[in-house]
Amino acid sequence: MVVLVVGGAGYIGSHAARALRRHGHEVLIYDNLSTGHAFLANGFELVVGDIADAPKLSAALRRVDSVMHFAAHAYVGESVENPQKYFRNNVEAGLVLLNTCLETGIRRFIFSSTCAVYGIPAKVPILESTPRQPLNPYGVTKLFLEHALEAYDRAYGLRFSSLRYFNAAGADESGEIGELHDPETHLIPSALLAASGARGELEVFGTDYPTQDGTCVRDYVHVNDLADAHVLALERLANEGRSIAMNLGTGKGYSVTEVLQKVEEITGRRVPTRLSPRRPGDPPALVADNRSAAEVLRWTAARSLDDMVGTAWNWLQRRPIATRR
Repeated sequence: MVVLVVGGAGYIGSHAARALRRHGHEVLIYDNLSTGHAFLANGFELVVGDIADAPKLSAALRRVDSVMHFAAHAYVGESVENPQKYFRNNVEAGLVLLNTCLETGIRRFIFSSTCAVYGIPAKVPILESTPRQPLNPYGVTKLFLEHALEAYDRAYGLRFSSLRYFNAAGADESGEIGELHDPETHLIPSALLAASGARGELEVFGTDYPTQDGTCVRDYVHVNDLADAHVLALERLANEGRSIAMNLGTGKGYSVTEVLQKVEEITGRRVPTRLSPRRPGDPPALVADNRSAAEVLRWTAARSLDDMVGTAWNWLQRRPIATRR
């Protein structure tokens, strides 16, 4: 297949592009570079454009037969402070992408969704049938596009897979690409930056949750495992054609304290921390029930927390100093 990877110069998109190529597919990357980085798309043709730019997007879509969509703003806190930005890009521009897919005959669509669509679940592990009740504008915008895909599937035959993943982590084993956000808010890279001295103390939000050590528990999944799942989902759509939504996680949760201990073990360095109160809306635990992906895609995460921290540490050490802050 020939795949347009929208947002392919970003963290997960760049890993998905490489996974597609490893599986023998052709890749065209489309990214406006607002948060992505051109060097993460090295080795691929890169079209610099916005998904709200229908003419440029249409020209790119006419060269492919499938789409993977990663081009969303994804900071929960920012979505609360500036919801207009999130609805404009994740919803308005997302609809431009869907409509342009229809106009150019694209009928296979892989959507980068999130466990944020569930909000605070009543039970953990989280099933796909768990009510979708997002707590913040980011989760709402992702849920909106899920609803749009469901409607476009019924009305127009646009087949999709909505992949609701949990906490992406780690970097490619080559050390050539990895996580690079500004600001960096994810726990593992933030802890590694603190351990390396490239940033100050790491703020730990809440130590009084009903968990084994009082800190939040999350399901961390290696970015290359996620990338492989995207390829399997696309190939399944090509062979079977039935739309579906699936969780992508390991089914195992780690607390903030456990992650920090692993970072210190891998790096041999202390992670300086500062304890702060809970953040409003942070669930005590988010862990995936991943049986659907195992049954439908024959996919399970192959990499461990050691792999996630180790590859992320390797990536950080290989990066130029100027990109570490």
